[in-house]
Amino acid sequence: MARPRVLVAGASGYAGALAARLLARHPELELGPLTSRSDVGRRLSDLYPHHRVDAVLEELDLDRHGDVDAAIVAYPHGAAAPVVAALRERGAKVVDLSADFRLRDLATYEAWYVPHTAPGLIGEAAYGLTELNRERIAGADLVANPGCFPTAALLALAPLARAGLIADVVIDAKTGVSGAGRAATQTTHFVSVTENVAPYKVGEHRHTPEIDQELAALGAPVPVTFVPHLLPIDEGELASCYVTTSEPVADGALRELYREAYGDEAFVEIVGSPPGVRDVRETNLCRIFTRVEPRTGRAMVFAAIDNLWKGTSSQAIQNLNLMLGLPETAGIEP
Repeated sequence: MARPRVLVAGASGYAGALAARLLARHPELELGPLTSRSDVGRRLSDLYPHHRVDAVLEELDLDRHGDVDAAIVAYPHGAAAPVVAALRERGAKVVDLSADFRLRDLATYEAWYVPHTAPGLIGEAAYGLTELNRERIAGADLVANPGCFPTAALLALAPLARAGLIADVVIDAKTGVSGAGRAATQTTHFVSVTENVAPYKVGEHRHTPEIDQELAALGAPVPVTFVPHLLPIDEGELASCYVTTSEPVADGALRELYREAYGDEAFVEIVGSPPGVRDVRETNLCRIFTRVEPRTGRAMVFAAIDNLWKGTSSQAIQNLNLMLGLPETAGIEP
């Protein structure tokens, strides 16, 4: 049988380029056309030599490129929706890396982003945090890949949310500069980020309603306080979550709650000491450490991921594997 063929739309950005690399080495998928809006005619290997993908980037033309089994759309919010809609009309399964189909309420999306051009597809989209939504993803034709911050924060908080134990939560998140995307990092001067750590988009980061939405779906309808910080590293992300619990929780009971939740997961590791971003670099892993602070009784949960891998592109492959009936770990084995 022919292997499923996968288009990457927006392959010249960090996320799309990494998706192309993973697909090119995937044992059960075939890398299809690579398209770009800004680097047409260039080889991906010229932009990203370390990915070792020598394909030429083309301008997207669905009359030529639409005959594929699946697609990963790596466009910014707003630009992704019409491309996703056109691909779905042609019968392709789609994993969308933008925010266009993550939020289930249209008004909420438009309040935080832009007017939506394909609202009829919102109800079709499965939220693609694989460990928490596996069955829905497996049956979906459209998956909204989560944001990188929600990936780390929700994996960190899901066991507590499902147990009804979150009364209040503060999420202190830190990320490397690649989280801003290729265009932003190309215009950011080295001197503005090196030897510095600073919060940004305080009280207005667009991942906030996504975290709120999914925590509510897990049983914790609690508005979060979420503050991201920029680190002078290229990639990696750490979510430090401080939870006021609805009832006292012992330290051992908290650890056991997480072991039960994630003991069978290939890509989530419950560890005995606080994780760092180097621990998960260039993997699809999320490493989680829990601790109850004796003095306050507050539950503290720390989750480390690679924002470009588990936070974006390798998670997209994990979702695509499920959508196509393949082993979930194919091409992204731990």
